[in-house]
Amino acid sequence: MSQPPPPPNQPPGPPPNQPPSEPPNEPPNQPPPSGGFGAPQDPPPSGGFGAPQSPPPGPPSGGFGAPQSGSGYGYPQTPPPGQPGTPPPGAAPGQPHTQPMGQSGYGYPGQQQPQYGAYQQPPTMPMQGGAGPGMPGAPGAPGGKKPNTTMMIVIAAAVAVALIIGGGVWYASSTGDDDKKDESKSSAGASGGGEGEGGEGKGGEGTDVDKPAVGDEKVPSNTNAKVQFQLPLPKVDEETSPLDVHGSWITDKVYAKSDDSKIVGYDPDKGSEKWTIDLDGPVCAASRVLTKDNKTAIIHQPDKPTEDKKHHGCTEVVTIDLDTGKKVWTETAKASDRPLRFDEVTIAGDTVAAGGTGGGAAWGIADGKLRWKPKVTDTCYDGGYGGGEALVVVRKCGSYDDRKVEIQYLNPTTGAVKSTYKMADGIEYAHVVSTEPVVVAAKLDTEARGYDYFALDVSGKEAKVRSKITAPGDQYGARCAATDVADCRGQVVSDDKLYLPTAGEFGKSNAIVSFDLATGKSTGDKVDAGEKWEFQPLRMDGDNILAYKFPPYDQGGQVVTIDPNTMKETLLLQMPADRSIRSVETGFLFDHSEFLYQDGRLYLSKQLASDRNYGKEYLAISFGPS
Repeated sequence: MSQPPPPPNQPPGPPPNQPPSEPPNEPPNQPPPSGGFGAPQDPPPSGGFGAPQSPPPGPPSGGFGAPQSGSGYGYPQTPPPGQPGTPPPGAAPGQPHTQPMGQSGYGYPGQQQPQYGAYQQPPTMPMQGGAGPGMPGAPGAPGGKKPNTTMMIVIAAAVAVALIIGGGVWYASSTGDDDKKDESKSSAGASGGGEGEGGEGKGGEGTDVDKPAVGDEKVPSNTNAKVQFQLPLPKVDEETSPLDVHGSWITDKVYAKSDDSKIVGYDPDKGSEKWTIDLDGPVCAASRVLTKDNKTAIIHQPDKPTEDKKHHGCTEVVTIDLDTGKKVWTETAKASDRPLRFDEVTIAGDTVAAGGTGGGAAWGIADGKLRWKPKVTDTCYDGGYGGGEALVVVRKCGSYDDRKVEIQYLNPTTGAVKSTYKMADGIEYAHVVSTEPVVVAAKLDTEARGYDYFALDVSGKEAKVRSKITAPGDQYGARCAATDVADCRGQVVSDDKLYLPTAGEFGKSNAIVSFDLATGKSTGDKVDAGEKWEFQPLRMDGDNILAYKFPPYDQGGQVVTIDPNTMKETLLLQMPADRSIRSVETGFLFDHSEFLYQDGRLYLSKQLASDRNYGKEYLAISFGPS
């Protein structure tokens, strides 16, 4: 396939065509809670259940800092005139609705919350020799008296204690004087990490915080990027709009992207087609997790949309080998002789797990053998799973207006529950941010929106809250899809720390800050994006934080790696400042697009294709070193 031409000239910052998230695929009036693993629910009648809703036409807006549609990503807000609102109990399933506000008072009782966002100044460090300028007895101090022996002993002891206690804390608390920090302490950013990334905490007594963090991504010899290729949007008409095209993956051999009822593998540099996997119907959901041998999983409909039936239910679970471009297997699961409809799919270990309002099921990734599905006696259901290093399920019980939510840590091979945490009343939706360590997010009951993050200790049968971090939406910019369990963005976990972006405003900078999951308190670490730039963490890569920087109006975006010890960033890739290219790049909004970076290449792709486009849009665009 010849390389497509660069995008045509356009006005800066075309309005993004980002349809809202699929409405909650959840029928009301669920049965009352009881025990059991997985729950069969009677699926709603076919024809419209869970079907994506057409987005309202949006006004033109720019790239960085452009106002976001509240109905697109995150928790649904009050709809504009003409938009459907919250359904009453007994409303027909498949109708879009806003999320009910949770009740206050849930979470970790009695824990005093720190002033998040307040910056901690580093302690004044004594000069070598035990006394600083102006201190009694210091050379050159007023009076010029020689130091008293007893005073010197007291000062030396105090300094020693301060150094022992504060060792490894000074960097964590420092605001960071960039002119005085050793430039050699920053390191190239990385790959790996991703969903389920975690490990032992760093910092504290005995930790060598001067040692640069390590990642797999290396700084290219030329950090200036060029457009490698663009992929055209599939043709969508009124009957098929919006079309779900969730799913994109990158390996050392292929860039794969979901399309109209197919998955296509491309040469990662040239964009030429290497293979195509045809599907019977559109893609519904895709795992972001890959196995070590580059297998992944998707869910698709059993048939294509027609004028009479736009949606056929998301029942087909498929495992794909990205290296060969072949289906490994296709399976379904039934409850009460009806195929289950799934909303999400992920991978943990050698298990593919899919969940939804009909319940959850799992299969062996190698052979497609069913490992579990809802039991006939179940009255609760597995709404969705977080995968990666471990498997965590958000399990729901009760009626639509009286939901009970549990977080369960599972054996990924058998589905046996190893640990359970019961969320407090009033929580309707919970999201799995990390599975190792286990971190879940729940909607804040405030007008500012945002989330409470719960770090859980799952070592016992009854999980316990290690810490709770409150991140109001007017202060922090991370978001989770309204009803999805594992689709959280702009937040990463590693080394027992949670990294969040602060909330950005139009034309202003934001920052990435971190919290200690052991205490729930701010570490004081902070890195600013720079004037008119906006940070969005993508994933962890080894010890580093990999982040994308949305650009000002006259520049292209950047991919950077951040050393968590020094909070210094290193440029990996600088996108072109050309107006036509920049307008296409900034049309891929973080909330509604997929951002992948690996081996010096950045891939941006859509999740939904619509028949209402603003100017020239692409299914995906790739950047690489020029």
